[in-house]
Amino acid sequence: MFYYDGKLQYPVRVETPDPRFARLLQQAIGGVEGEIRVCLQYLFQAFGARGPVKYRQMLLSTGTEEIGHIEMLATAVALNLEGSPAAAREAAAAANPAVAAVMGGMDPRQFLSAGMAALASDANGVPFDGSHVYASGNLAADMYANATAEATGRTLACRLFELTDDPGMKDMLRFLIARDTMHQQQWLAVIEELGGHQGTLPIPNSFPQETELVEVSYDYFFHGIEGVPVPEGRFTQGASLDGRDEYRLRVSVPMGEEPLLAPPLPQAYAETQQMLDSSASGPTSEQ
Repeated sequence: MFYYDGKLQYPVRVETPDPRFARLLQQAIGGVEGEIRVCLQYLFQAFGARGPVKYRQMLLSTGTEEIGHIEMLATAVALNLEGSPAAAREAAAAANPAVAAVMGGMDPRQFLSAGMAALASDANGVPFDGSHVYASGNLAADMYANATAEATGRTLACRLFELTDDPGMKDMLRFLIARDTMHQQQWLAVIEELGGHQGTLPIPNSFPQETELVEVSYDYFFHGIEGVPVPEGRFTQGASLDGRDEYRLRVSVPMGEEPLLAPPLPQAYAETQQMLDSSASGPTSEQ
């Protein structure tokens, strides 16, 4: 069950409305780095959480906080759409609101579809579709995914901070950036609580590792052609992060054969020429 009290988590104010910035803020709402993504990600992870109850509670609480962030950003979009730069207002004075919207730099659908409000879409107007909501049921895998989501979200918020001169918008973004700071560390703290890299890797750690092809489990395969510099670093030498082996640098060579597939099924209606022996290397002498 969810409750609301009608108040914003943090004040949102706009001193100089900017429809163009309203459009940029859409990325923080419905973009792949946005708040809808992390909100649904944390909530769906919580809905399916099994194991210690504290992790479900933590995910529910943080997912609910993200609902508040969506509300803040949607409010910021609406406030930025309430005015436009003077030049755009003058140029569109005799036009209808849709034309004024285009000339002001906002997404026309913010007027046409939402009546001067935010949309559940990114800065290009692409609707959020949930394809980047990751809830695997594996706690460690989800925590790494969450840390990545917060890292990209914080990067976006920092970029938005540089794209506005409005004091109110900068203040709101400072708050959101700070919350991203905490959330990144929050998810990584769970990884540490689970035993860190040595305790969680490889994910899932419940699969018996001796069952996998352990001969290549810690080999870095280099696939460059001759003359391409071979990358060397922490990932090519030294103890593995899980402490189970040593990293090795290995020039990749084919370990399998060239694939040979059967002719197409007649019911698939490929071309007649495709029905020939698949081992044929080229056109026949009759062709």
